[in-house]
Amino acid sequence: MSTPTAGTTKKGLFSRNDYLAPLPIPTGKKPCDVLNTIWRKSDVFIDIGNYSIGSAVMVMWPGVMVVLAMSFFTRNFDPEFSRDVLIFGACVMALPIFWLIQGLFRKVPLPVRFNRQRREVCVPRDNGEYWIVPWETVTAAATQHSSVSQGGRATMGLLVIGFENPDPTASEDNRHFSLGFPCGGGTTAMALWECMRSYMEVGPQAVPDAAALGAGVNLRYYIDYMKEKAEERGWVLTLLWEGVVGVFIFNAPLATYLQRKKLYPPPDLPHPDILEWSKPLPPEQWAQRSPALVAAIVQREAELAAQADAPA
Repeated sequence: MSTPTAGTTKKGLFSRNDYLAPLPIPTGKKPCDVLNTIWRKSDVFIDIGNYSIGSAVMVMWPGVMVVLAMSFFTRNFDPEFSRDVLIFGACVMALPIFWLIQGLFRKVPLPVRFNRQRREVCVPRDNGEYWIVPWETVTAAATQHSSVSQGGRATMGLLVIGFENPDPTASEDNRHFSLGFPCGGGTTAMALWECMRSYMEVGPQAVPDAAALGAGVNLRYYIDYMKEKAEERGWVLTLLWEGVVGVFIFNAPLATYLQRKKLYPPPDLPHPDILEWSKPLPPEQWAQRSPALVAAIVQREAELAAQADAPA
């Protein structure tokens, strides 16, 4: 399956696709784990998961709050309209809430493991198989699509990472696998991809630590979290955004609780062969970049340096 060269951008009237790999060259963005996808990080490997029950809560909660607010504030003026709003909201939100509840009882999918010493990726499959995929064959793209309505322009996007089954005899329906991360596309998707690329090409120190996945959420957790955010943007904005908007609009406490509850502890890859594959190697046995990737990185770094030096 042919893929566009890394660094290529294709723009449409309402879409944009940025191709990031192969080969995994720098994007020029700072690694940022916007979805808490890093579940484990060591000197040998990094585990990346795309289970996000918390994001589902934060997407659905504003809709629930809008319906309840409309019904509450119109109950004295037009009781019939207030009742109709509740019925309409229940019909619209019933299916998403059902999927959310179903997801709470479903096993968390296993993470994908990136081994920087072997320069390989372990991809667990639903049938119990494990693919060992060369790192430089992994594909990545940031996709972004916009739609225009009476409410204005809405933009959605994904980071899509693809893997090819190394078994040449695999059936057609078992040759490709991809992960989608709903991070908005564009710059945000590149920053998320850089968590994986920088880990493999630069080192563990270049990417954020694994997400804190303690059992549930307590008051101390929120105090520490608010202090950290206050250092970045000040207490006024922190209380407004994290306190008012985060609690009442997106119900961040519930989203965080469910996310941490389901991922404590995060699932591991228990297969004996994978445990052996995940052990550290002597430095002299570490796999090296291919000549093609070395040349591509040098060229890309020169392009980024030229862009940084260009006048605004």
